[in-house]
Amino acid sequence: MGFLARLHQTADRHNKDRILELVRPLADAKLVDLGCGRGDFTLELAQRVRASEVAGVDFVATLVGEAQARGVDALQHDLNTPLPFEDGTFDVVHSNQVIEHVTQTDLFLKEVRRILKPGGYAIVSTNNLSSWHNILMLAFGMQPLPCHISDEYAAGNPFDPYRNGERAQGASHYRVFSFRGFKELLQLHSLHVEELVTSGYYPFPPAIADRLCRLDRVHGAFLIARAHRG
Repeated sequence: MGFLARLHQTADRHNKDRILELVRPLADAKLVDLGCGRGDFTLELAQRVRASEVAGVDFVATLVGEAQARGVDALQHDLNTPLPFEDGTFDVVHSNQVIEHVTQTDLFLKEVRRILKPGGYAIVSTNNLSSWHNILMLAFGMQPLPCHISDEYAAGNPFDPYRNGERAQGASHYRVFSFRGFKELLQLHSLHVEELVTSGYYPFPPAIADRLCRLDRVHGAFLIARAHRG
């Protein structure tokens, strides 16, 4: 693994730790993780939430199988289509690094709100277009790392850690959000933002990045919102 890929991996873990900080435990909660992957972080969330029921959704069959093997009630489903759950099913809806991959962003957020119970909350995290490293790349005429222009290749930025390989299926980003844009879109879909923070601060290690993100709440690498159903 190259240096830039390690930086991204470190920032990704910092993002997950910040997500866990935003979790509010709820007794007997029902949790769903939209984009659950292998289910390992889903179970970290479930422990922090104190969930009694844990569901997951992912479009990759092999990942769904791994999540199921870990004990997550996972199913394969395309998140660009309505979710197969009744209204008000879940106390907590989580989705990390997923919304940028879906083409039907408005439908996705409508569904997040629909499946939330009154009094429940959602935690949604995504890349931050307004992070300093993206602003700097734009200033030098480069494609910001989270803004993909090809479904097949990593193009437009010599620092892209995946530049020399083909883009994996489903890895393309179709919508990338600024701090204000992300907040306003959630609110337009009646998801009232209680907290909006950032995580990761390239190229700094987690301890320094954490301090910087708490001082500068706008320009970290990732956005994390906790919002309740309005």
